[in-house]
Amino acid sequence: MPGIFDKKIFNEEVFGGYVARIPNTKRNALIKSKAIRPRPDLATAMKDGGGGNFISTQLEGLISGSKPQNYDGQTDMKSSNLETFNHSRVVVGRMNSWTEKDFTKDITGGKDFMESIAEQVSEYWSEIDQDTILMILRGIFSMKGAANVEFVAKHTADITKVTNSEGKAGYMDATSLNTAMQRACGDNKASFTMALMHSVVATDLENLKILTYLKYTDKDGMERNIGLATLNGRFVLVDDDMPAEIESSTGEVNGKYTIQITTAGVAEDTISIGGEVYTIGAETSCSAKTIAVGSSATTQAAALKTVLEEQFDGIFTVTSSGDTVTLTQINGGIGELPTVKATGTMTISIKNPTPGAFPVEKIRYTTYVLGDGAFEYTDCGATVPYEVDRDPKTNGGQDTLYSRQRKCFAPFGISYTMKRQATASPDDEELAYGPNWTLVSTVNKDGAEKYISHKSIPIARIISYG
Repeated sequence: MPGIFDKKIFNEEVFGGYVARIPNTKRNALIKSKAIRPRPDLATAMKDGGGGNFISTQLEGLISGSKPQNYDGQTDMKSSNLETFNHSRVVVGRMNSWTEKDFTKDITGGKDFMESIAEQVSEYWSEIDQDTILMILRGIFSMKGAANVEFVAKHTADITKVTNSEGKAGYMDATSLNTAMQRACGDNKASFTMALMHSVVATDLENLKILTYLKYTDKDGMERNIGLATLNGRFVLVDDDMPAEIESSTGEVNGKYTIQITTAGVAEDTISIGGEVYTIGAETSCSAKTIAVGSSATTQAAALKTVLEEQFDGIFTVTSSGDTVTLTQINGGIGELPTVKATGTMTISIKNPTPGAFPVEKIRYTTYVLGDGAFEYTDCGATVPYEVDRDPKTNGGQDTLYSRQRKCFAPFGISYTMKRQATASPDDEELAYGPNWTLVSTVNKDGAEKYISHKSIPIARIISYG
């Protein structure tokens, strides 16, 4: 697309269409799922510059919860009206820019890095959108207040202390998802349609043979997975951007092996280390399989250090001090501590060998369970979503691509309160701030606040180790 970045002919509408056509390759499973329901009808109220960064819409209540009156021929009928709940939502604005120098293209044989950036813009914003929704979910499950805390408790299944059907504490099994959905929404659990989980959790369920991947048959008659699985009749999307938080960890241990030459060797003595045999030679220098005889254990230890540095390059660091050689793992757990054996006059002593170990982390994974339309999405638009600036002076000439977006992701049945927000657009920390979210509510005739039933909100989470 030659010349598209020349600001004299740049057309941001054409560029926007170009960006939209670039195929997405990163998973971004949440942002692409049916859990996100478009609400383009709200875009007009949220137009940039129109004061529409925060709006409220109405959710209709149900008549099914009202109590019938006794029909006995002498009781007057009392009528009630349909309740409406106030649903407040906020627009999240984000922007970024990328700069490439002319000189970079000159020295790479004409590689147009700015074009490469343009090809990635759509996918980049999909990643940002998913991060935004995950911040909102974090905020939702940090809400305060009695009704909100009840939602958090009922819609959270923390199984880290529960022993599953396989006898493992803290791991999901065939019943975990179904139980979590019932706990959250009771007889309305059918409203849940999908789960989004980390690949560690999905792999554990695969190993139990309870997570089944959907398949298709290609043109050659080969059956292949399509990357979409099912569990308890719900679709499962696997994405490693799902929350994974370290609960505890043990540090890396670098194994150590100390060899002391207690009696110096003489010519033709041998020492075997990790399967390699070295001979004490008559020379005063060492070679690939020969260690200089020297006159003392200290001299032979220094010579041994030289040959072991080559044998264990990248696996152990090798040091010598006096009559002692020490091998220390560079990465804990990588490289077995070698067996050592001497023959002839030479005698050796092994000092307190320490086995190495990899660091071990205990990680809590969050699996989100959502229904279709769990979030309502509006692309609110920015006045200038894309533009390019040409700077012919700086660095000998460079182009900068600027990109802006304004989007609203509103969780069904949960309002944004703006309790803490410094500017017109909330940042990630403010989206994750619990008091900025509350169940939608209405005010009764007596002035009491009434909240929507938590069972109507198809948003839940499972916390597990796998």
